[in-house]
Formats: sequence, structure tokens, C-alpha cells
Amino acid sequence: MIMTETVVETEVSTGSPDAERYRYAACIEYDGSGYHGWQSLKTGLPTIQAAVEAAIGKVANHPVSVVCAGRTDAGVHGSRQIIHFDTTAVRELRGWVHGTNANLPDTIAMRWVKPVSFDFHARFSAQSRRYRYIIYNHKIRPAHLSRGVTWNYRPLDVDRMREASQYLVGEHDFTSYRAVQCQAKNPVRTIEHLELSRYGDLIIMDVKANAFLHHMIRNIAGVLMAIGCGKREPAWAKEVLEACDRRAGGVTAPPWGLYFVDVGYPEAFDLPREPLGPSFVTALLV
Repeated sequence: MIMTETVVETEVSTGSPDAERYRYAACIEYDGSGYHGWQSLKTGLPTIQAAVEAAIGKVANHPVSVVCAGRTDAGVHGSRQIIHFDTTAVRELRGWVHGTNANLPDTIAMRWVKPVSFDFHARFSAQSRRYRYIIYNHKIRPAHLSRGVTWNYRPLDVDRMREASQYLVGEHDFTSYRAVQCQAKNPVRTIEHLELSRYGDLIIMDVKANAFLHHMIRNIAGVLMAIGCGKREPAWAKEVLEACDRRAGGVTAPPWGLYFVDVGYPEAFDLPREPLGPSFVTALLV
């Protein structure tokens, strides 16, 4: 997802140019509600990337730049954001993780780190990305997780939402489902699966695709919630898709319930696997 603010483009710094370099992949988990997205900004506003780079840099004892699998927007969370960074520092894996976490705010954590070859790239090696959008469907707004879920007070019919979602699976032009300011040159994306499930008052929308456009998932969520509450019929999701016009779609859903939960890479890289998040959803699915 493309940020609309001016971002900071940085070169990877690895300390002494004559020292041997190493590349590491790592998994970052974060609550994005207090940040202006992933990407560092020239404005100096707080971002996930800036906090992660500062923390890893303290462990490495030199400035470090990180590359992520997929940039997330302001307010969006991550439970399995994959990054890579280059360094000349030699540390035990345990030292990288615990040292980095000791220098991160409570809302961000490094879950693991692993040495990788230089042909691994967190963004360009990724074959798929996966998000979950969590809706709290109850007539009263929640006090807990108020920025961890999206609240919808209207009763939502998940069966209607499932029916509508299937029009979006496969390769399509998602112009109607992306932000007007989206900078992607090609609006065609392939959704591998789009599944909805209900657990009491929680509705989980699980989406996996080769890549996503700016606000694509939030716009899909907005359309599906309008269908779920009976404002529109399931076929409207297809009508919006075929219009290839953002004005044909509905309201963009809030960012609070959106989580970046997985990245698919070739098996050769052998990155650690964990149950998909967020953690309160993982507990439901066990």
C-alpha cells in the first residue's frame, strides 16, 4: 500500500566499507494505531520503520536501513511484517532479538531474526502477501481493542458477504477498489483467496493476493459491509469491480481492523513459520 506523504529514501549503511557484510531477515510485529504508517517520513512524524531502524542500529552500533515486504498505511497493524537489513556487526541471534526489543517501544516487537543470503529481498522475493481485517459487529462500541478492530453497529450477514466476496477472487482490474491517489502503474492484481468467518461478535476477513493496491482491502471491506448490512445486494461487488471507477465503490473502511499477517517466499529461504496473527485471533482459531 502506497503512502501519500513524502517519504525518506535512504541508502543502506553497514558501518565500515571494508568490513564483511551480513544480511538478516527478521519478523516485526506492531500496533500501528500511534504511527503514521510504516515508511519513514521527512516530516519526522513517528513511523514503524524509523523506530525499527533506530533500535537495530543501536544493537549494530552503526546506522541501519531496513526494507520491508509491504508498506502499511497510518493506523494499520502488522503481525508478520518481514524485513531485511545489512550489517557488519556480528551478534548472536538472541542478541539481535532481545537487544532490538529492549530499544523498541512497547507497541513494536521483533519476533525472530535469521541470517539469509544476499539474494533474499524482503520486498522483491515475496510471492504473496496476506492481510486480515477484523470487524467487531455489535450495537455498542468496544472499550477494549478500540484501535485494534473496526466497529460496525449494524448487524452483518456473513453469508451475503461471502457470496459477494467470490466475485473478487482471481485476476482483475481493481481500479474501483483502490484509492484515487494510488501510484501503482498497473491496477491488475490476483486475489488467491478472500474468506470470511464469524466468531461471536468478531468477523474476520482473510485476504491473500500477489500484491495489493493503496486502500484496496479497506475499500473491499467497505463494499462487503454495505452488502452485509443489507444496503446493497451481493452482485454489487461485481458491479463495482466492472465499473473500473473508484466513484462506483462505497466508503473506505477504517484502518484500525487491518493487519498485515503473512508473506509468502520461496521455500529455499526457509524462513521461520508461526501461526497467523493477530494474537487475539490466533487464540480463537486454535
